[in-house]
Amino acid sequence: MGSSHSSNRQLNSHWRSTIASASLLLFGFGLLYWNVLVKLVHDWWFDDNYSHGFLIVPIALYFVWQRRHRLAATPSAPSQIGLVIVAGSVGVLLLGILGSELFLTRISMLGTLVGAVLFLFGWQRLLVLAFPLAFLLLMIPLPALIFNQIAFPLQLLASQAGEVTLRSVDIPVLREGNVLILATTKLEVAEACSGIRSLVSLLTLGIMIGYFTDRRAWVRCLIAISTIPIAVITNGARVAGTGMAAHRFGPAAAEGFFHEFSGWIIFLLAFVLMMALQRIIVRLAPPAASPVALAS
Repeated sequence: MGSSHSSNRQLNSHWRSTIASASLLLFGFGLLYWNVLVKLVHDWWFDDNYSHGFLIVPIALYFVWQRRHRLAATPSAPSQIGLVIVAGSVGVLLLGILGSELFLTRISMLGTLVGAVLFLFGWQRLLVLAFPLAFLLLMIPLPALIFNQIAFPLQLLASQAGEVTLRSVDIPVLREGNVLILATTKLEVAEACSGIRSLVSLLTLGIMIGYFTDRRAWVRCLIAISTIPIAVITNGARVAGTGMAAHRFGPAAAEGFFHEFSGWIIFLLAFVLMMALQRIIVRLAPPAASPVALAS
């Protein structure tokens, strides 16, 4: 009986220590990254390319909640290496502040979270939380240099796809770079219409579809990777549809409500294509065993 009470006291003392450490680290995290978080939320609110950022943290927390039983069953073995990672992440934060580089300040947040988990709970629990932590990467806007390197080729691909589709239905069109010249108007495939916006959102959606519909890592990766060609194809279809509408109804059809509404239709089409791909994979390569709760 005495040993049982002693064990309970030790367990309660351990949890109190863990909660105190976590609270202290959370407070320190808030102090360090308050300005970074404010600017990040500002970008989510005003930059349509990353408006999905508001959903990332709640979804990541749900992934953590799904792993609660695995976390409870995984032994805790705090590692001092976590403090080294936290210190390195704070160094990256300072470099980002001094160099006015938002991406560095934001990516350092994830390093700090990884280090904190490692310091409090150890390597095994960090592995359990690896996916939710990695998922948080999707909330961080890409550096402008990388973003532009992706957006411009997508503009050209969408323009080419639109040109080929319009020619295939006997609509005369001339393409100059990312500009489609029709008989009655010109259509410029701007950065906002390049598909980069739908690509970022579709990648997030593809990861979630793969996660909830199949336990096999290769299937999840394939569905996530498929978002790239699906985004290119559907955005090319949107450009072609806009060109057809402009040819049939005049330049006004390429702007305003139709243009915005077509974006939602194309996104829905992309979602349907991803779900169809998942069903095809399951039909061609069914899981070896009957599915269980997808908590991995």
